[in-house]
Parts: sequence; structure tokens; C-alpha cells
Amino acid sequence: MSSALNTAAHTAHHLATTLLATSQVKPGSTIPAAPVKEAGATSQATNLDFKGKNIIVGVPGAFTNTCNQHIPGFLENLEEFKKRGVSDIFIVAVNDVFVVKAWKEHLSSKFGTPVRFLADDEGRFVSGLGLLFDATQNLGGPRSKRFVIVAQDDKVEHIAVEEDPSQVTVTDAKRILTLL
Repeated sequence: MSSALNTAAHTAHHLATTLLATSQVKPGSTIPAAPVKEAGATSQATNLDFKGKNIIVGVPGAFTNTCNQHIPGFLENLEEFKKRGVSDIFIVAVNDVFVVKAWKEHLSSKFGTPVRFLADDEGRFVSGLGLLFDATQNLGGPRSKRFVIVAQDDKVEHIAVEEDPSQVTVTDAKRILTLL
């Protein structure tokens, strides 16, 4: 009986992820409005108002090994991003705001950072980007693909998505700097 329930639960997660995902944004697309919660701010969900040139980095999970290796590149190179006209860097994870806040504090203890960490606890923002995937096997449910979007206001200028979310190649901070 429990095997049948596990199979049904896995199928339901996969179906929900498939239904939530829309087509992936591409250059020229508008970044959809969807509520997120900002770590360190109130736990109220708000829609972001993107102004200027922004970098949006999506990660599968706060505190995961690859994400802990990926994000410091953006923190270490923040001044270089600013020199190239970037207004803000947003880190988005499909985790609750408490986990994302703890992760920001963990990473900030070494770097200190004005980088904005966002909790997309329901996956609505990432789903609206078409970048949600079924990570039930490893992370317990739908999560964000590993991606970086370079945007001017709410328009996508460039998007890089890792084929394998456990790798950091096309979304590496130094590689993104070459695009600016």
C-alpha cells in the first residue's frame, strides 16, 4: 500500500510541476509578476519592480553543495557587476523565507552583501519564467532550474540555463560578466 501511495505522490508532484511550468522566457520576454518573499525583510510576499539592469540568479536549493559554490562568485564580483551597470543582483530559490534568510546570513558572514535573496516558496515566480523542474527525487519537490537572467527593467536581455542543475558552467558569475 505504501508503495502505491509513494508512486501516486511522485506522479502527482511530477504532474504538478509540469502543469505549473510555462514556456521558458527568452530574450525580449517580459519577466512575469509573481509574489516572492525577501530574506531579511518582512515575510510578506510582494511582486518585484525591476528597474535598471538586473541579474536574476535561480538556484535549485539554498545550502546545497553546488549552490554554495555558485553564489559566492556573484558576491565576490559585485563591484565588477556594478561597474558594468548592474543595479541589483537577485538570488531566487524555491525555499521558504526562513531558509533563504539563514542561507544569506551564512554566505554574508564571509562576504557581507547588498545582494537580494528571494524566497519563491510556492515556485510561482520561477514557474512564470518557465524554469521550474521536478526535483522530487533529490530535493523533495519542484525546484528552480539553475539559471541567470540579465534584464533591463522587466525585459530579458540574456538567459543562461544549465542543462544539468548540479553543474555551474554557463551560469558562472565570471561568464555572465563577459556578457555585460
